[in-house]
Amino acid sequence: MGAFGLTLPNRGVLLGTITPDELLALGELADRSGAFQSLWVGDSILAKPRLESVVLLGGLAGRTHRARLGVACMSTFAHRHPILLALQWSSLDVLCNGRALLIACLGGSDEMSAAQALEHLTMGITSSERIGRLEEGIVLLRRLFTEERVTHQGRFYHAEGVTIEPRPVQHPLPIWIASNPTTVTYKVGQPVSGRNVERSFRRVARLADGWMTNKISPQIFAEQWAIIRRMAIEEGRDPNPLGNVLYHNININPDREQALDESRRFLNAYYTANFSRGFVEAWTAVGTPAQCIDQFKAYFAAGVEEIAVRMTSWDQRGQLDLFLREVAPAFAPGAGRPA
Repeated sequence: MGAFGLTLPNRGVLLGTITPDELLALGELADRSGAFQSLWVGDSILAKPRLESVVLLGGLAGRTHRARLGVACMSTFAHRHPILLALQWSSLDVLCNGRALLIACLGGSDEMSAAQALEHLTMGITSSERIGRLEEGIVLLRRLFTEERVTHQGRFYHAEGVTIEPRPVQHPLPIWIASNPTTVTYKVGQPVSGRNVERSFRRVARLADGWMTNKISPQIFAEQWAIIRRMAIEEGRDPNPLGNVLYHNININPDREQALDESRRFLNAYYTANFSRGFVEAWTAVGTPAQCIDQFKAYFAAGVEEIAVRMTSWDQRGQLDLFLREVAPAFAPGAGRPA
């Protein structure tokens, strides 16, 4: 019917939401439960400080045994030199015995915030370079993961006879792209249009092994996923191996208004933002377990293969326990079938 991942709030360590040990313990519990097939962490260097993503995944590699480990999404991909990132990610794949999943994304533009603009300036890139660095970086990473003595002369990166060791366990090591084009609204039935949107989907179809997205309705997801699959065929690729993940939130509470209110306060604190009620509602399953289950079922019916959930609550362990007890069983193998 569909699978789940758990997104751990690594920025919460700075906000007093959770301690580093509690964060690792949540990942260990989720892995041991069997209800999650992946664990995700957030990523930023300066714009939204948090425990560094690759270091945290290394810690989780030593505490888990089943779940895939990934960044949802690596917004600082354009800031990281592919040779160093290739060594880090290959090492992570060795530590977790082939469970690493790299999801690259463009990250924010200068217009998003002064902190984002400062991050680009400090890391020595311009906002306009993000697309070129992402595309060239993915191409170079694939070669570094699979070839020896790699020579590359590109617009942004240069390598001469470079071999990365240790080699990753996975061959090939998957590289996905996360995107949610800003011209896409959250209204059901809203048509997809615009050159930037088309380029975003085309990039996934041409370069990626899968797609992560968020803040869209089930119907919009189905429309966008169909576009990406069609574009993959146009690019001469088989669309069937492509995977997808929806990055979503959840707050379980018998009082739906309380769940929505806590989610809004949590996300505003987490992102130093002032999100509208509608924005939070589009990004979060809120209310009773049955209400959350119904929303998840709608996404799975639309073609979502996995939903990565983050608990929008200061009671991370309590929400995880509720999810495991009241929501996850509805999606277990055989659930809902006649005895």
